[in-house]
This record gives sequence, C-alpha cells and structure tokens, in this order.
Amino acid sequence: MAKKDAAKAEKHGFYSQALDEAERLELEEARGIEGLDEEIAILRVKLRGLMVTEPERFDLYLKTANTIAKLVKTRYNISKQQKKSLKEAIAKVLTEIALPLGVKAIIR
Repeated sequence: MAKKDAAKAEKHGFYSQALDEAERLELEEARGIEGLDEEIAILRVKLRGLMVTEPERFDLYLKTANTIAKLVKTRYNISKQQKKSLKEAIAKVLTEIALPLGVKAIIR
C-alpha cells in the first residue's frame, strides 16, 4: 500500500493528498501562469473586500498591504544592468523626444 501511495504522490505532486479533485485541477491551471500579476491583482481585490467586510481589522489591511508590497517589489526587481539600461533609455527619450516637443506636450 505504501508503494501505491508513493507512486500516486509522485504522479500528482507532493501536496496532492491535501487537495480535493477540483483543487488539483485548479493547481494544474495555476502551473501555467507566469509572473505575479494575477496574485497582486487578487490581493488588491481581497484588500478592498476586507475594508468593507472587516472595517476594524487594520491588522489584516497591514498584512495584506505588506504582502502586496513584497510581491510588487519582487515583480519589478531588476538587475543593476537592467536598471542602468532603463535609465539610459529614459534619458534618451527625454533628450530626443520630450524636451524638443516640450514636456507639457508629453504630459497631456
């Protein structure tokens, strides 16, 4: 029986026994998602919902907001070289396009 359980766990993943069939299907779907954008978005929706359903639970707001902040930081974490390249690209846009057109024209 232990070999059968081990084979099942290997086939379905380490946590498969903790999930029901619907959750296992959702897990398969979730495996196809790249990035953190959906997680950030859902946490924002849940935070807004908490503010309505739990108006006095500032501790939950803070925990949720901190989690969102960490995910956003992770999402936009870029290397020093990428940061340098981005700064150079922004400087180029400003000097070649924005300044000749006038900054007000870009802001509108």
